[in-house]
Amino acid sequence: MRLQQQAQELNARSYYVATAHPAPTHAPLRGDIRADVCIVGGGLAGLSAALDLRARGMDVVLLEAMHVGWGASGRNGGQALVGYSSELEPFERQLGRDAAHTAWDVSLQAIDLMKERIAAHDIACDWMPGAMTVAVTPRKRDGLKHWVEHMQREYGYTHMRWMDKDALEREVQSRRYVGGLLDEYSGHVHPLNYTLGLARAAAAAGVRLHEGSEVRQVLPAAQAGGGRALVRTNAGTVRATHVLLAGNMHLGPVEPRLAQRIMPVGTYIIATEPLGRERANALIPSRACISDNQFVLDYYRLSADDRMLFGGRVSYSTLSPRDLAASMRRDMLRVFPQLGDVQVTHAWGGFVDITMNRAPDFGRIAPDVLYLQGFSGHGLALTGMAGRLAAEAIAGQAERFDLFSRLQHRAFPGGDALRTPALVLGMLWYRLRDLF
Repeated sequence: MRLQQQAQELNARSYYVATAHPAPTHAPLRGDIRADVCIVGGGLAGLSAALDLRARGMDVVLLEAMHVGWGASGRNGGQALVGYSSELEPFERQLGRDAAHTAWDVSLQAIDLMKERIAAHDIACDWMPGAMTVAVTPRKRDGLKHWVEHMQREYGYTHMRWMDKDALEREVQSRRYVGGLLDEYSGHVHPLNYTLGLARAAAAAGVRLHEGSEVRQVLPAAQAGGGRALVRTNAGTVRATHVLLAGNMHLGPVEPRLAQRIMPVGTYIIATEPLGRERANALIPSRACISDNQFVLDYYRLSADDRMLFGGRVSYSTLSPRDLAASMRRDMLRVFPQLGDVQVTHAWGGFVDITMNRAPDFGRIAPDVLYLQGFSGHGLALTGMAGRLAAEAIAGQAERFDLFSRLQHRAFPGGDALRTPALVLGMLWYRLRDLF
C-alpha cells in the first residue's frame, strides 16, 4: 500500500497525465458475474490479452485496482525496444539456441504488434522510430560493440548501425559518450496515450472494464469449487474459466509466491519546458530515443512538443529521491550542459518490477491461472506480446507461452525483511563498476 501511495503522488505530476487524451471512466465491479476469462490489471499486458481473447470470441472481464494505465504502462520512459533487459543470455544458457532465436523473434513481433495496433485503432500516441544505446566508458563501449556483432552474426539482426565517438556526436549533441548504436527497428511513444488507446479499443470490442476494483483473492477452480476460478474484490466476484494475473508488482497481496521473485525498483523522469523545434532537433537530429548501458542508466528522448524527457535516478530502496526535479535536472545537465537555462515543468516516477536475472517471468500458478510479470524496465513493447502469448495459451496454443515459462527464476535473497537492504548493497557494487 505504501508503494501505491508513493506512485499515486508521483504520478499526479506526470507530463503524460497532463497531456493525456480524454478517456472514459469505467465503473467498479459490483455484484457477482461470470466470464470466460478474468484479467487482473489494466496495463498494456492485460489490455493486449483482452483484445486478442475478444478477437477469439471469448467473454472477457478486466479488473483494474486504480484506473487504466495507472501503473508502469502509463508513466514509463516511452521507449519501445526490441530484446530484453537480460539480453538473450538466460534464454541461450537455459533453453538453447533455437529457443533463444524464438524469444528474439517474439521481441521483434512486439514492435510490429505495437505499430499494427496504433494503425488499426487510430491511436494518437506520437510514435517515432529510432533508438540509440550509448556507452560512457571504453569498457562499456567494447561490450556494446561485441553485442552488436553477436546479434548481427548469430541472429541476423541488420537494423543496427554502429557509431564511433565522432559519428555519435553528430547524432546526439553531448560529449559524454564514447560510442553507441542506432537501432532503426525500435522507437518511442507517449505511453499513457497508447495505453488509453488500447483501452478504448478493448471496450469497443466488448471487453468489460472495471476500474477501482482491487482484487483481494484469486482461487483456482480446484480450490474454489463449482468448476471455475474465483476472483474476489471488495464489492463483487468473477467466476471465470481462466484467470490472467497481469498486475506486475502490485499482485503481492494476491499471490505472495510471485512477489518473492520480483523486486520493486523506483525510476524517475522529468520534462522540461518546450525547447522549440530548432533547438530540440539540434540536440538529437534523428529524434531517436536514447539510453546508456550503465547498470544504473540514463534514458531520454524528445517529446512531440519538443521537450526533453529525461529519466533515470533509480531507487532500489523504494524511497523516492528528495527534491526530485532538482536532482534529475543535475543528471540531465551532466549529459546536456547547454540546457542550463531550461526550466523543468514536470517530475514524476513510479516502480517497475525486476527479476534476479532481468528476464521476464511468465507462467502458471494453476492450470487455469496464468501470470505475467518481471519485465524489468523493458516492457513497453514486450507487454503487448506477453498478452498475446497468454491469450494463445488460454485458447490452447501454449507453445510460445510455455517457452518463457521454462525459464528458471530465483527468489530474491533475504526474505521480506532483508531482501531490500541486500539489494541496495548489491547495487552499490554495480554503481562502482559503472565508473570504469
